[in-house]
Amino acid sequence: MTIQVGDKIPSATLKVMGAEGLQDVNTDELFGGKKVVMFAVPGAFTPGCSMTHLPGYVVNADAILEKADSIVCLSVNDAFVMGAWGEAQNADKLTMLADGNAELTNAMGTELDGSGFGLGTRCQRLALVADDGVVTHLAIEPPGEMGISTAEEILQVI
Repeated sequence: MTIQVGDKIPSATLKVMGAEGLQDVNTDELFGGKKVVMFAVPGAFTPGCSMTHLPGYVVNADAILEKADSIVCLSVNDAFVMGAWGEAQNADKLTMLADGNAELTNAMGTELDGSGFGLGTRCQRLALVADDGVVTHLAIEPPGEMGISTAEEILQVI
């Protein structure tokens, strides 16, 4: 079942690329006691994600962070790829969260079958706002679209 407004973000331990290499990040700690904006993309370095989705959050990071404690970018990629993508996109104000095994993606029920494109299991394009780990806003894009999950749209609802 797909995560809904009012649901708690599932508990999962994922990876980020930190200053000293791979680091574990637990979603309970990442979301607990904070207001967090999280957006998910089907893949790092893919055209729509790299040209539009992530750059919108980078450009609007300061405005979002005036209303939230953190911004998380989630993708079913490994932490090395997410770290390199964040660096290439100057996303230093965002947490580039690697869901390499699609653990959180599956637990949220937001998986996308990208096997037709050689991508395997990925996460649907989405954005959410969570307050102390509870989803208060959720925008899951229809396949092939990018509108309701953009940074500009999230700024209107946060």
